[in-house]
This record gives sequence, C-alpha cells and structure tokens, in this order.
Amino acid sequence: MNTILLLGLGQGEIIIVLVIVLLLFGGKKIPELMRGLGRGVREFNDAKNNVSSEFRKGMEEDPNKSKTEA
Repeated sequence: MNTILLLGLGQGEIIIVLVIVLLLFGGKKIPELMRGLGRGVREFNDAKNNVSSEFRKGMEEDPNKSKTEA
C-alpha cells in the first residue's frame, strides 16, 4: 500500500481505478487476473532467489581452484 501512496494516489483515486477495472473485466475475470499476477510474482521471486543463491555459491568458491581440477 505504501507504493501506491508514493505514486500520489489517494483513496478516491484507488476506488475509481478499482471500479473501472471491475467494469472493464467483470467480476468473473478478476480472480483469474489476480491468479495470473500471483503466478508472475512467484516466478519472479523464484528467479531472484536462484540468482542470489548462484551468486552466493560463486562467492564461496575457492578462487585458486581451477575448474579443470574438479
């Protein structure tokens, strides 16, 4: 909610946007849209965690050990 406040949207504007979304997509499509949004956020977080863990693994490797010795 803090992000929305930083964008300069107040309660009235948020309500108007929600009503417009409801009118455009209808009540039946909104849960489907939110599900897709949730999947996208989950995939983004998984990718972010994978990159972070790979970075940590790279930092923990011994720099003197060559890759051909493995």
